[in-house]
Amino acid sequence: PVLLHGDASFAGQGIVYETMQLAQVDDFDVGGTIHVIVNNQVGFTTDPSNSRSTQYCSDLGKAFGIPIFHCNADDPVAVVRAFEMAAEWRQEWGADVILDVICYRRFGHNESDNPDFTQPLLYKAINKHKR
Repeated sequence: PVLLHGDASFAGQGIVYETMQLAQVDDFDVGGTIHVIVNNQVGFTTDPSNSRSTQYCSDLGKAFGIPIFHCNADDPVAVVRAFEMAAEWRQEWGADVILDVICYRRFGHNESDNPDFTQPLLYKAINKHKR
């Protein structure tokens, strides 16, 4: 299976840990899961430094020895290659793998959110970033 996660939910929801904890139990083994984290670096309006104790939202995978591929969403070739490696890993080893696709929200969380108020430094940099 392929599971899509947000960065804040991957790091903060217990179901992710529980799923990984059961992944190698015979009755629950699915031959590995590809966990794709859409890492826009903001859990709604919370800075990563205020939402977890580790540098990366994907660090949970380290507890289980799961390989983690970090890739830049601005580089589509790198993203495709990371997905290919993840699929090859799952196929070869029948075990979980994590893709941490690092990106950003250009226009905030939703149409009513103005990220300039909650993330002023981040969105100043994003606004200067080439489209």
